[in-house]
Amino acid sequence: MDQLLVALDVDSADRALKLAEHLRGAVGGYKVGKRLFTLEGPSIVRALVERGDRVFLDLKFHDIPNTVATAVAAATSLGVWMINVHASGGRKMMEAARDAAARAAAGRAAPLVIGVTVLTSMNAQALAEVGIAAPVMDHVLRLASLAQEAGLDGVVASPQETAAIRMACGGDFTIVTPGIRGGAAVVSATDDQERTMTAPEAIAAGANYIVVGRPIIAAEDPRGAALKLRTQNEEIRTKT
Repeated sequence: MDQLLVALDVDSADRALKLAEHLRGAVGGYKVGKRLFTLEGPSIVRALVERGDRVFLDLKFHDIPNTVATAVAAATSLGVWMINVHASGGRKMMEAARDAAARAAAGRAAPLVIGVTVLTSMNAQALAEVGIAAPVMDHVLRLASLAQEAGLDGVVASPQETAAIRMACGGDFTIVTPGIRGGAAVVSATDDQERTMTAPEAIAAGANYIVVGRPIIAAEDPRGAALKLRTQNEEIRTKT
């Protein structure tokens, strides 16, 4: 199921590569985030790309436009399939990221560049603490629209905002949803997600891709958990 991306949030390249091998064919790609990238560096991305895997590099770049542009160019050179930046970095930063990916692709297909709206761990109180008085939904839609205006391919957003973003930004705008829980999930007692849905709910709401970490990698049978989600999502797709 191409829509299912597994977050390789583990503590070694060996563990990540074994998981990827075990799950290959059952999922659409892998997310490499800050934990694994900090521990193992670009080599883990190269190893997955060389195996033919789609890699979503989830480092959420957020800096001045030139710094983000050089980081995106470096990520593109690794052969990643998708990269994200924080939409709150502003239009110029997002435009710089978009342009850098296109230049660095050098004739190859450029990676998807998507903007992070509001982290799924945040709620209205958390936004208020950083000076944002708008409701979560309003702020997410503002950032999604800004990302679209800046020429990004899509956004990362909570599944709870997916339908509204789809309505506002249209059918060609890519929506990636983390915060997937329930169903085949194994939920940790330290789970920090606030705005969540099950995988079938997220797909039904209009998500292009869902990112699932702990519900799969912490399962007793990760491949079985992935295949269960795949079946649930395909059932939803046939009904819509």
